[in-house]
Amino acid sequence: MGKNYSKMDPRSLHRSSSLNYGRSLNYEVRGLFNYSLSCCVNALLQSFSATTELLDILNIWHPSDGIDERNVPLQLRKALEAMRDKSHSAPHKNFLNCLYRQAIQPSTQQDADEIFHIILNLSQKQMPDAAVAQEIRSLYEIKVETQVVCSKCEFIHRAPSSLFSLPLAIWERENTLEGCINSFFKLQKLPDSEKFYCDRCDEKQPSTHEMKLVSLPQILCVHLKRFRNNGGSTRKLFSEVTFPETFSTEIFAAAQSENADGLKADECYSLYAVVVHIGTAMFGHYTAFINSDQKWYYADDSCVQQSTWAKVRETYGESHRQWPTAYLLLYRKKSRNSTVGNTAALNGHYMN
Repeated sequence: MGKNYSKMDPRSLHRSSSLNYGRSLNYEVRGLFNYSLSCCVNALLQSFSATTELLDILNIWHPSDGIDERNVPLQLRKALEAMRDKSHSAPHKNFLNCLYRQAIQPSTQQDADEIFHIILNLSQKQMPDAAVAQEIRSLYEIKVETQVVCSKCEFIHRAPSSLFSLPLAIWERENTLEGCINSFFKLQKLPDSEKFYCDRCDEKQPSTHEMKLVSLPQILCVHLKRFRNNGGSTRKLFSEVTFPETFSTEIFAAAQSENADGLKADECYSLYAVVVHIGTAMFGHYTAFINSDQKWYYADDSCVQQSTWAKVRETYGESHRQWPTAYLLLYRKKSRNSTVGNTAALNGHYMN
């Protein structure tokens, strides 16, 4: 594979915000050298680079001259900017060193969802500008509400929480993205061994448990939970999980909480990045597919080449074959009218 560069179209932000960001950027998909088994961070950086809204937010911030060079949001911004400049031979090296000093171990196997959370959490924690930190959070934040209903008095115990990625369990058979989402929000009866303490009854009671959706972010990260722990050992599920390039937010309608912000009928999510895991639970490698200018590109560390949606679909997985499998899916929210070429297909939930 040779190193190719593809021109990214400018993208504007459509989120309402108290901050005035939205500067469009042209950038090029470029390869990233693998330093000390950095394929996991490399693949995530490709997804962060494709999330042009993130650099727009980071560019609002004006760091002081004396800021610590180990500051994660500072080094993330520098890395994303350098990835748009071909004159930088190692655009991400300082960012990697920053992570190695305080968050992750070099030359070790990493979990992409865990590193994704580490980067976003440190970017918020080490961001001195509170408004910018909140914008970073809001870009990815999925707000949910846990509802536990006492089977005796029917009192609803509510607990709000938030997620940076939607963790979807998969079955050891064929799966669909919509089916996994429905399972995540499905009402479950708690077993007798897990009775819930009801404040109103003042004792443990049989209960039901359910997750309800409060709001969806501009960038929706979906985590396909392919790694399963059995008896102290971890194994990978190669089960098929089909996912569309575009889907309507209407598939979340049944999961909405009474406190939900509400889903707009004209909104959908469009896939723009896929972080792929190759190998087994113990020995693996990460790559990424990036959608740029209505074209797919495949980034494998320093090598980048043009690809196709058919190649992306090959990462669905297959139970009896240890093929490369999609692990993180990055979707961008947009209005139906802005979805080029999909207007006629939007009558249904899924658009292939």
